[in-house]
Amino acid sequence: MSELIDNRARRIATLKEIIQRLHNGEAPEAVKDQLREMVRQTHPPEIMAMEQELISGGMPVEEVRSMCDLHSQVTREVLVQLPASPIAPGHPVDTFRRENAAIRQVIAKFRKTIAEISALEDAHLCKEQLLQLRQGANELMDIDKHYQRKEHALFSFLERHGITGPSEVMWAKDDDIRAALKRLNQGAHECPATVRDCKKLAATSALPALGAVEEMIFKEENILLPMSLQTLTENEWAEIWAASPKYGWCLIEPQQGYAPPNSIGAATVPHEGTITMPTGHVTVEQLAAVLSTLPLDLTFVDPDDRVAFFSEGPDRIFARSKAIIGRKVQHCHPPSSVDIVDRILEDFRSGRENVAEFWIDFHGKFVHIRYFAVRDKDSKYLGTLELTQDIAPFRGLTGERRLLQYH
Repeated sequence: MSELIDNRARRIATLKEIIQRLHNGEAPEAVKDQLREMVRQTHPPEIMAMEQELISGGMPVEEVRSMCDLHSQVTREVLVQLPASPIAPGHPVDTFRRENAAIRQVIAKFRKTIAEISALEDAHLCKEQLLQLRQGANELMDIDKHYQRKEHALFSFLERHGITGPSEVMWAKDDDIRAALKRLNQGAHECPATVRDCKKLAATSALPALGAVEEMIFKEENILLPMSLQTLTENEWAEIWAASPKYGWCLIEPQQGYAPPNSIGAATVPHEGTITMPTGHVTVEQLAAVLSTLPLDLTFVDPDDRVAFFSEGPDRIFARSKAIIGRKVQHCHPPSSVDIVDRILEDFRSGRENVAEFWIDFHGKFVHIRYFAVRDKDSKYLGTLELTQDIAPFRGLTGERRLLQYH
């Protein structure tokens, strides 16, 4: 076995074989000794590499996901526990770790309350404990912010390095946890304050949800975050740091102390004809196609009130000719409505208003017309954007559509 332990590629191959045996129904105890020998010297990136190769080899993501927790349970006691790398306060990893610590505290309080409820006799009410359960359930809903930063910021940069396993497997587990926490929160707020009902809530909703959260913390702390620190560059961590506030923080606020590199910004692609913007890049051809694909009509009027651009979708509500480019927008409307156009533009230009909207019946369509003031980062007026859309198909929507349906 030593030659396998000394060979990373073979070690990953053997780990795959063991996990596939588990997947095929073999009892964990039957492979535990072999797994212990293999995993004892396995570092976090190799665990992720194994999942990546299983997916690349054709195993459906859902199947990798279903055996992920079993794999984690079997390897937890033998996985090499490397000391946490020192990180500057406020670094994205520091914030992830501190959030996990705060989540653990909430879980510990939650488990203590469950223990208190378990010790009560069925004849007693447990209103105080139920309030504590509700508070804990509310606090745990904050985990969504932690997961969103992980999924949208961290995973995006790992994918640039060819590491897609976390977004394919861990994200799915995150969604399972979200659903479990939602059920717990709903159950806690609907549960009567009786011992029997609270015990049922603890057994059916609370304990499974808490266990799933703890399992995810283990995976983040021992696999995802160490691997990310080994993989991502300082500039990439700086971009994650800059993008993080839009998703919010879970239970705590970031510490002060992290000094990201000065060159924070989206990656640029120096191809001819590419438009590089703060949130990405697109070719002129792609941009024109995107604007023409939108299920609404766009018209942009520059700060001198002249029509500068309009989109060319297949089903425009109001016909547009290229002859209007450069024309005063007031001249594109009937005289009876010019005063309204002037008022909107003046309110936008002065800063008194930012949005104006109307809706009309027009040739069998229910047309929603919205005007938006377009401003730069210093609030300087750059022009007006008109969005026109037939919203008649939306007015009859009821209920929900959760499944993919094209017709």
